This record gives sequence, structure tokens and C-alpha cells, in this order.
Amino acid sequence: MWWLLVLEAIVALGLFVFVIWWTMFSGKKKNDSNKED
Repeated sequence: MWWLLVLEAIVALGLFVFVIWWTMFSGKKKNDSNKED
């Protein structure tokens, strides 16, 4: 059942990328009102 490992890796990678994207999105929204760069 190698496909199970592949599926698990894809799900883990997807969750990892989603968490990073969500954190960046939330951070950008918070820093939007503070434009001092």
C-alpha cells in the first residue's frame, strides 16, 4: 500500500502549506493598518 504513504504525504504537505498560507494571510491583514515599511 505505497499509495497510502503517498496520500498521507500529500495531505500533510497540503496542511503544512495551508497553515503557512493562512498565517501569512492573517499577518498581512494585521500589518495592513500599520504601513511603516
